[in-house]
Amino acid sequence: MGKKTLVIGASPKPVRFSHQCVKELTQHQHPVIALGNREGEIDGVPIQKGKPQMEDVHTITLYLGPKNQQEYYDYILGLKPERIIFNPGTENDELKLMAEQQGIQTVMSCTLMMLSYGTF
Repeated sequence: MGKKTLVIGASPKPVRFSHQCVKELTQHQHPVIALGNREGEIDGVPIQKGKPQMEDVHTITLYLGPKNQQEYYDYILGLKPERIIFNPGTENDELKLMAEQQGIQTVMSCTLMMLSYGTF
């Protein structure tokens, strides 16, 4: 069984890295939840809006810039993931520190590269 992963900043546009990430996670047998500001679908995975409640999220991978992450701080930390992946351009020392203080692992990396190298 894969690691249940929440992709925040998912886009229905195929050129976006977040779109490619949802596809790759699915292909690698990880259960995926896509969260974005536009409804749509990525290979059968619906893009949800808002802050839906969910349980047992292993990994949150971010595709939102630091300024847009602020409104999600409580939501992200409240899901109590095992780790948060900050993809390039999403690095945020404030959220990183808050997560680490709650025992959440933080990773500054590219989810797509981690999947391709088998380090996800």
